[in-house]
Amino acid sequence: MTDDWTLHGKVRAREADGLLELCVDGLTTQAKYYKPLIYEFFRKAWRGSRPAWGDYSVEIAMEYVGDAPWLDLDNLAKAILDAIKGYAFHDDAQVARLLVERRPGERERVIVTVRRLA
Repeated sequence: MTDDWTLHGKVRAREADGLLELCVDGLTTQAKYYKPLIYEFFRKAWRGSRPAWGDYSVEIAMEYVGDAPWLDLDNLAKAILDAIKGYAFHDDAQVARLLVERRPGERERVIVTVRRLA
């Protein structure tokens, strides 16, 4: 993975060898906030690879500082998958493995890792 991040507002992404990493700075308790934010990033700034067919693994990590925010992780996953659909893969039905977790971190952010499965 290179340090060549594409940045637009609070969202940045990079890719290498079938791996896409996306990072959204800041947290909110409204999962619906992430969909337009990420979608706008892909539409305006992303010039990386195009979606492909096949199975994918998606890991979503919500990192927080202090007390964990009150946010349903299933709603976060749905918003993220809807936002990256059409950019990381054609349809979220291609996601064969999904991990969503909330964990303490150094700063508040959401990290999304998309891997193409063999």
